[in-house]
Amino acid sequence: FDVNGSKIIELFNNYKPAGTHSIGWDGKNEKGVKVSAGIYLYSIDVGEFSQTKKMIFLK
Repeated sequence: FDVNGSKIIELFNNYKPAGTHSIGWDGKNEKGVKVSAGIYLYSIDVGEFSQTKKMIFLK
């Protein structure tokens, strides 16, 4: 999400078994367009656990 709350992209929405996982992001939105440098929010939802954090995207 951008700082206005607009969805940029959903990177993953499937089942993963327990363990450590990583997901990369190439800086593109759902239309394949590179986003601007700035502050973005990401959300992780697993079962009843949900957490949103801030990240800074630099070009």
